[in-house]
Amino acid sequence: MYLHELETLDRESLRHLQTARLSELVARLKSVDSEYWVEKMSGVNEVASIDGINSLPFTNKQEFRNAYPYGMLTVPMGDIVRIHASSGTSGKPTIVSYTRDDIVVFAQVNARSLSAVGATRDDVVHVAYGYGLFTGGLGLHYGVEELGATAVPASGGNPGFQVSLMADTGATVALILAERAEEMGIKDQIRLSWGIHGAEPWSDGLRDKLESAWGGQYDACDIYGLSEVTGPGVAAECRENKGGLHVFEDHFFPEIVDPETGEPTPDGELGELVITTLTREAQPVLRYRTRDITRFLDGECPCGRTSRRIGRLAGRADDMLVIRGINVYPRTIETVLMADPALGANYAIIVDRRGTLPELEARVEVIDASFNDEADEIASRLQDQLMETIRLRVGVIVGPPGSIPRSELGKAQRVFEQTSDEDPLG
Repeated sequence: MYLHELETLDRESLRHLQTARLSELVARLKSVDSEYWVEKMSGVNEVASIDGINSLPFTNKQEFRNAYPYGMLTVPMGDIVRIHASSGTSGKPTIVSYTRDDIVVFAQVNARSLSAVGATRDDVVHVAYGYGLFTGGLGLHYGVEELGATAVPASGGNPGFQVSLMADTGATVALILAERAEEMGIKDQIRLSWGIHGAEPWSDGLRDKLESAWGGQYDACDIYGLSEVTGPGVAAECRENKGGLHVFEDHFFPEIVDPETGEPTPDGELGELVITTLTREAQPVLRYRTRDITRFLDGECPCGRTSRRIGRLAGRADDMLVIRGINVYPRTIETVLMADPALGANYAIIVDRRGTLPELEARVEVIDASFNDEADEIASRLQDQLMETIRLRVGVIVGPPGSIPRSELGKAQRVFEQTSDEDPLG
């Protein structure tokens, strides 16, 4: 455990810390002389307890765009030492700024995430997240160095070079490159023990396929973050208890609310994750509506960490598909597909909108050529399972290994729209 005393803090002491940090944050924001914060904090009273956080206003992504580029800053530009950005549908990116102390915290929460997965200072960590304006690469890179391990800043793309580098440097951790390592005949030269996989929701079935692909004692664990809050390192799974992510609550206070009403959901029920940054200096956010769907998990964790755990993401409120009046999350479809032992880890969901009513189609590929003759049988059982799970007919097309296009840069695209006779997968 990277910060044992802090990460095992009893709940009462943690709430005292959260209250002190929230009270200080609110007082600071009320004194910021900027158009955004004067309007945001108008009518907001001091907060005497963390329990009063629901009296504060929500923040949404559109506010980042409206305040572009520096309208949400709470410090002078001279205190800003780094800027990251994420792309936005409006044509302008979401700008996120950091002070020197923000960078220190960014490194620490990523070091805590790495430690939770099982990293030690003796590991050689192959960082295959993209570097640059995207927060993933540098976030994990600084976390590796903070932990005292060895960082290999490989970034994304060029999988052939990546797996060769992993073999040559003795990497003990990396992202999904097993297929290319197998093709190059050097998979046996790579000894991975754990991996952090994030940037998009992924199912336990996909975890099983990742761990099987690398073999041995490989542990694939989830990490959560978003650039508006800080980047990766908001929450992470521990190796001892996969299935939920520890939120680093001393920096990021979590709530789960009804996506429609904004009211708190009962513990254990699905809702939208809301995050307040308790320690961000340059660009703090109050009650940020992440649009990510999850729930709180009860019970103590065998790893000894006392922070609250959230379930792995069920999907995004923005990504929900409405098909013939039924709400469908792509993650639910993935869970069914990845549970089938005959399938590989790659798939695509097609929303066919050429007709009066939309239709769903899932394209998958078998894990190896020995299953090619069973394609019709596999498709039939998947159609039955999907009908039972989401109460919708989903057409299933089963292809040979390698038939689904791979994403070698950025997030893997899983959902495609079909509006003409042209194949959306090319």
